[in-house]
Amino acid sequence: MRILVLNGSPRPNGNTKGMVEAFREGAVPAGHQVDVMDVCRMKIGGCLACEYCHTKGRGECIQKDDMQKVYALLREAEMLVIASPIYYHGISGQLKCVLDRFYSAAYPGKPPRLKKAAMILSSGDANMYDGAMFSYQGDFLDFLGLEDMGVFTAHGGENGSPSKLAELRAFGAGLK
Repeated sequence: MRILVLNGSPRPNGNTKGMVEAFREGAVPAGHQVDVMDVCRMKIGGCLACEYCHTKGRGECIQKDDMQKVYALLREAEMLVIASPIYYHGISGQLKCVLDRFYSAAYPGKPPRLKKAAMILSSGDANMYDGAMFSYQGDFLDFLGLEDMGVFTAHGGENGSPSKLAELRAFGAGLK
């Protein structure tokens, strides 16, 4: 399976990145191709709400920035993994810009190969996930009709723990 991971952590060696790497360590030996995009290291502007993609662009965004790299991988992906630290009850702002730009990628319909989604979240507190979960449920499961492969969270001392990383490796390895 071709898997696209959108890592929304600005910390190159943070908890979210460790969780993403553990997932990859399980998925790659199981035969999956995993492309990780560290979106905080990319130049991606927010949606301009210009409607170009829904009119003249026929699904193509007018902005030509690093989002083009994400679009290319998204067209080939069978599964999307959204990974983010939780800041102020939601995903990181950099990742939010990327997800807003799905407005063109999901027009007139979802990318044809994309069938599944999962989410990986890191937080300092167990009760911080509602905003991210609202977006995941509404935008990916309901609107795009993707199959929910699971939501994996770590908070406080769970971050970086051997048991949490093992859980993510097992998830990656067990994908069908």
